[in-house]
Amino acid sequence: MMLSPGSGNTIIKSKLISRRMFLITAAQAVVMFGLVGRLISLQINQATKYKSLSDKNRFREWKLAPERGVIKDFFDKELASNEPLYQVHLVPENTKDLNNLFVRLKAILNISETKVSYLKRIISKQKPWEPVIISENLNWSDFSRINLFLHELEGVEPIVSVARTYPDNSSAHILGYVSQISKKDLQTKEYLKDQSVPGMAIGKTGLERKLDEKIIGKVGYQRYEVNAFGKRIREIKIDTGQVGQSFKTTLDYEVQKYTNELLKDKAAAVCVMDVYNGDVVSLVSSPTFEPNAFVHGLDKKYWNNLIKDEKKPLTNKALSGLYPPGSTIKTLVALSALENGIIKPLDSFRCKGKIELYGEKFHCWEKEGHGIVNLRKGIQRSCDVYFYEVARKLGVDRLSETAKRFGLGKKVLNNFAEERSGVVPNTKWKKKFIGQNWYLGETLHSGIGQGYFQSTPIQLCLMTAQIANGGFEIKPRIITDGRNNNLRDYLKFKNENPNQPLPTDLLVANFDLKPLFKNQEHINLIKDAMFSSSNEPGGTSYRHRFENPKYTFAGKTGSSQIKRFTEAQREAEVKQKDIEYKDRDHALFVAFAPYKNPQYAISVLVEHGGSGGKAAAPIARKVIKKVLERHKLRERINQLTGEPV
Repeated sequence: MMLSPGSGNTIIKSKLISRRMFLITAAQAVVMFGLVGRLISLQINQATKYKSLSDKNRFREWKLAPERGVIKDFFDKELASNEPLYQVHLVPENTKDLNNLFVRLKAILNISETKVSYLKRIISKQKPWEPVIISENLNWSDFSRINLFLHELEGVEPIVSVARTYPDNSSAHILGYVSQISKKDLQTKEYLKDQSVPGMAIGKTGLERKLDEKIIGKVGYQRYEVNAFGKRIREIKIDTGQVGQSFKTTLDYEVQKYTNELLKDKAAAVCVMDVYNGDVVSLVSSPTFEPNAFVHGLDKKYWNNLIKDEKKPLTNKALSGLYPPGSTIKTLVALSALENGIIKPLDSFRCKGKIELYGEKFHCWEKEGHGIVNLRKGIQRSCDVYFYEVARKLGVDRLSETAKRFGLGKKVLNNFAEERSGVVPNTKWKKKFIGQNWYLGETLHSGIGQGYFQSTPIQLCLMTAQIANGGFEIKPRIITDGRNNNLRDYLKFKNENPNQPLPTDLLVANFDLKPLFKNQEHINLIKDAMFSSSNEPGGTSYRHRFENPKYTFAGKTGSSQIKRFTEAQREAEVKQKDIEYKDRDHALFVAFAPYKNPQYAISVLVEHGGSGGKAAAPIARKVIKKVLERHKLRERINQLTGEPV
């Protein structure tokens, strides 16, 4: 059958329409499936995400800085505590008109245009969701006003936080200070990565820095519901975080205050230490600074005054000040010579005021000399010529070994970033660091604590403490740690029962007891010579003695030479007081007390004080008396807490 041309076109059109309808229907099905799939995804798979976004419009959450732990002295007096702090924070992304917001804030808080410009620069440099502190430390009146107008201030949040506070500046150097977290802190301190909160302060120096990870606490948060205008409706939840761990130190706040007053207007340092367990009773550096000034942002003028002060108030001289130990090291020179069999106690030399070696003159501080001098008189009168002779025979390497054994040349306290090790020179040291051989004349200078020797006041205090306790190693501490060192009980039992074996409890407690001597009688000879220096006529600190046996101390004066005396000055008998301040010797004094039953060691340094006997010993005398007056109270606390007594 033949089809007409018209009917063929109709079939083709019919097929074309059917194909198009199929494509449209398929497209509709795809779109429908897509819409259904998207709805399923939104309502089921991404429900949590959009619920969170919805909640973000309805809820606000703010991190809260944790409360730092408290630092106390030995008698539970708070040395570093906390006080309420009122702040205003801003999250830029939560405000629609930043310029208008600052206009309102200027009117409410009286913020200067300079401060506004500074805040805008800060905002431009950070992420929009990162909070900015508008006001660091508001008074209650301004804080209340902010809360009253809060509904008009989008993105603004009033925060009640806590700030560090210190009772005074007497312990500023050992406590250190806190300040806001810097970018460098976030990069170098792992524990801060999840802890960073606007306005939170961390320890920058001293104990605040050493203990920071434990004392900082855990971040909290505050969550509340707001209406469409951002006005707070109700508080949903508040988590105050976790208060940081508190610490008890071995320091005595009363002694710290007293010593700080004694050092007023001086560049100086004082260390006091228990000779048996190493407890640091006092550690003061002067001049000091105001630690509270660092908490809320340091005033530029005050900072410039600190860094330009020639007496360096920011330096902890007790831990990081390096000084030649001067004549205080003569105790170790004599001890080393005795221990190595170089001299005997009664061996003597004639002091004529100077000796010559290879054309160089080595002078004694006494121009006319001390005459015939043995070990006891050498320490009592601090005769330089005697110790030149002893050092020449001893040699610097053996002196170096003894000095290191007694605590010089290494850090005394653990993990204090500012503490320095100092230098105990010997022949290998000079070859390694200076690239030259050692000369005999340098040995003579070392014998009186000059030359390359560099020590910190706390090292000299440790040296003296270990002489005082009979020559046993102690490990100084500034944080009470429950460590029970029965060295005092051990020595008491040994002295009272010389032929009996030690009780089990003492044996266990002293399994790591480390004598620093070969013959303890040598230690006793040094202690006796120090007694004569402070308590017998002719002694360099005789004028500052105590008649009362309760306070009697045994000490050794020292002077660290800054600039060498010329022959013309020696002939003219120029005194230290007549020299320009910067050229005067540093004054040093070390001692232990009471002499018959040692409890504490002390070191005193007065920069450019001239003479240890005139500048350092009088300070030590007063501090020793103060410490001993409080000894029974300290003993009572030890007994109550189970700490060693």
